[in-house]
Amino acid sequence: MNLIGIPLVDWSNGIIMIAVFAFVVIAMIAVLVSLMNSGKRR
Repeated sequence: MNLIGIPLVDWSNGIIMIAVFAFVVIAMIAVLVSLMNSGKRR
């Protein structure tokens, strides 16, 4: 059991997953801001 030799994070896949998650969060925030701005027009 060599814990040092086992990588805890797979960076090749992890960076892609983090980028996709960040893109989804930014897209949801953009949609939320768009809905808030469109709701104030009367």
